[in-house]
Amino acid sequence: MRESRLAGFRTLLYKEVLRFWKVAFQTVLAPVINAMLFLLIFSHVLDRHVTVYGDIAYTAFLVPGLVMMSLLQNAFANSSSSLIQSKITGNIIFVLLPPLSYREFYAAYVIASMLRGLFVGAGVLLVSIPFVDLSIAAPGWALAFALMGSAILASLGVIAGIWADKFDQLAGFQNFLIMPLTMLSGVFYSLHSLPQLWQDVSHANPFFFMIDGFRYGFFGQSDVSPWLSLGVVSVCLMLLAALTLAMLARGYKLRA
Repeated sequence: MRESRLAGFRTLLYKEVLRFWKVAFQTVLAPVINAMLFLLIFSHVLDRHVTVYGDIAYTAFLVPGLVMMSLLQNAFANSSSSLIQSKITGNIIFVLLPPLSYREFYAAYVIASMLRGLFVGAGVLLVSIPFVDLSIAAPGWALAFALMGSAILASLGVIAGIWADKFDQLAGFQNFLIMPLTMLSGVFYSLHSLPQLWQDVSHANPFFFMIDGFRYGFFGQSDVSPWLSLGVVSVCLMLLAALTLAMLARGYKLRA
């Protein structure tokens, strides 16, 4: 009986994973190549001139940030693009008709998006190995922030996909919220290199805590305590999950 209840969830999860995996050249390989271009350009220009945390080469510092940036952006892109496409083409009805609970709906979209983000992040990390000598000081911390960060952005993607009625609105959500928060989160710089005012502003950016906590997993050093980052990221995840589930439970912009 339990197997039959989970059949819908497994089917939707399989559909969402297959959706990005069948075009992996576009959804996985292309973001990895984009991240490598950032790595090659910034490392060539700044590696000999910038050190971080005292003795860490800039290229080594940059890699975890690029991994997390790629992971977050692709987790968001997967769930948001899937929902907006289904709404515009009208096939969202085939997802809503089966006896799926809103929790199963949420879990399927989020897990599939997390998988895409993790695949892309792992790809960026693997292709960066020839360019930098990188060790992972605390793998548990890195994995925890990768999982929570991808879940947060996947949830944001579900929210954006539900809210948007056309691709322009979704693009605005990504260009004016996701992209600025990601690029200004310490991917390319240490927080301590900024004036005090901008350090304080950065503390209001939850993406900073995701990336700083993830970077702690590699170096055992970070701009703020990893426990603070863990607390902020955990609260953000719980709030966004609750908001997304509430929207799904009401059928906001999904059910007439």
